[in-house]
Amino acid sequence: MPVFSRFLRYFLSVAQYGSIRKASEHLRIAASAIDRQILHGEEALGTPLFERLPSGLRLTAAGELLYTNGKQWTREMQEVRTQLEDMRGLRRGQVDIALPDALTTGFLPRILKDLRKSHPGITICTHVLDNAVIQQALINGEVDFALLLNPTQARGLLVRTHIDYPLGFICLPDHPVAQQKNARFSICAEYPMVMPQQPLALQRQIEILEIDSNVSVQPVASSDNIQMIKSLVLEGVGLGILSMLDVMKEVTSGELAFVPISNRDVSPLTLALCVDQARQLSGAARLVIAEVEKTFLAPLET
Repeated sequence: MPVFSRFLRYFLSVAQYGSIRKASEHLRIAASAIDRQILHGEEALGTPLFERLPSGLRLTAAGELLYTNGKQWTREMQEVRTQLEDMRGLRRGQVDIALPDALTTGFLPRILKDLRKSHPGITICTHVLDNAVIQQALINGEVDFALLLNPTQARGLLVRTHIDYPLGFICLPDHPVAQQKNARFSICAEYPMVMPQQPLALQRQIEILEIDSNVSVQPVASSDNIQMIKSLVLEGVGLGILSMLDVMKEVTSGELAFVPISNRDVSPLTLALCVDQARQLSGAARLVIAEVEKTFLAPLET
């Protein structure tokens, strides 16, 4: 809300980047103007906010205090602005969504396309992040809501709804495994395997399956990227393991086959729509969430 405090906007950016030059590039404001505002602020507060070091700027104790409270003030002002817009019945604004790479194709882009047609005043910003950092981005107030794989319990985190997707083998349609309705994890010892690596969310589940099945998989290839795993399987390199969420598009088109893993203790991959319980959501964010939740209620149509 620079209309209320130009100084605070500049201060928060300098604190984030640790450099007036980098803040200048980010804000597209002259470095001299930013420096002048910081100096005026320090003079008004009667205390230095930064230590000037050869490597850049570092917050003083007073600066740390202002930074923490400044971020909180900015979030609260955004919530006030959201409430004012809702009072006026506006259906516009920006909605920020955090999501893992697995959702860059499939149902979400289709939902966003439809929203663009029905509500052109809403700007939707998607932030594709490692699943491990999505939850913290939500709690930090960086996004309005998140689509999170296998969420863990955290203070303030609210799971509004979720879908469970089975884990399974992916292969070419003419592969012998494709003829089975399901298969045990132990068949990994019979075929060349293309395995997922961390930080993919299903890596931990595969480690558990290896222990329970007493099978140590020796893959011919591995990757921390879902698209690469699918590409390797499509090229016939080996049999892969992913969730149905990861390959829904290719299975529907007939490019790949999906065979669920039948081990009793295998856990599905949970995709959850999460919000910060303490945050007041804008009307635009609530509208987008409602549209996404419709898909969660009818997962077979995704």
